[in-house]
Amino acid sequence: MSGHSHWAGIRHKKALTDAKKASVFTKLGNMVTIAARYGGDPDMNFRLRLAVDQARAANMPKDRIGKAIKRGTGELKDGADFEELVYEAYGPGQVALLIGTATDNRNRTFGEIRTLLTKNGGKIVPEGSVSYLFRPVGEIEISLEGKDPDETELAAIEAGAEDVERAPDSFFIYVKQEDLQPVKETLERGGFQILSANLSYLPSQKTSLSSENADHLERLLEILEDHQDVQNVWDNTEN
Repeated sequence: MSGHSHWAGIRHKKALTDAKKASVFTKLGNMVTIAARYGGDPDMNFRLRLAVDQARAANMPKDRIGKAIKRGTGELKDGADFEELVYEAYGPGQVALLIGTATDNRNRTFGEIRTLLTKNGGKIVPEGSVSYLFRPVGEIEISLEGKDPDETELAAIEAGAEDVERAPDSFFIYVKQEDLQPVKETLERGGFQILSANLSYLPSQKTSLSSENADHLERLLEILEDHQDVQNVWDNTEN
C-alpha cells in the first residue's frame, strides 16, 4: 500500500465483471454529478473534466456521463442530492484512514461505514483526529511506457511536482492542488501519457504494520472500496 488512494492502486489490476462495472459506473457518475455543480462545461470546469476523463477511461457510456452532468447542473431532477463527505478513521494497527464518499443520505452512509470498520478492526474517529496526518495534493499518474524513468522524474519536477513516487510501470506525481491543471497540461504537452489526475491526500506521517495487520488492512480496504458510496480511501502506511 502507498500514500495514494487504495482505489488508485488497484483500478488497473482488477478485471471488471458486469456487476463490478455497474458499481464503478455508479461511483463515477456520482463524482461527475458533484463536479458538475460548479459548471456543466468540462472546458470551463477543470474538476468536471477530470471526472469525465476518469469516466471515459473506465468506458462509462456517453449517455450516462451526460445524465450525470445534467443531474449536477440541475437540468435533470431525480430526487437525489449528492454531497461529498470525508470520514476519519483508524484501521488495524492504528493506521490512519481518510474515507472519501459521495452520498445522497449521510445518515445511512455514516452508519454503514461505521459498521464495516467496527467489524473489521477499525473505528470511526471525530473530525480532526487523523486528518492532520495528511495534506491535500493534486495527484497525477503518468505512464512510463517508452520513457526513461530518470528523465521522466526530471520533467515532472521541472513541471512543478513537489513529490514523485515510482510504481512498477508509472510515476505518481504530487503537486499543490491549485497547480494540478497547469502541471497536467505541461506534462501532456511534453508527450507524457496521463493515466489519471485527481485531487487527493498524501500522508505527512507514515506508520508501519506487521504482516498480520497489513493483511487485515488490505481486507478492510477491499470491503470499503466495494461500498457503493465510497469514492476513495487514503491511508498512511509506509508501503
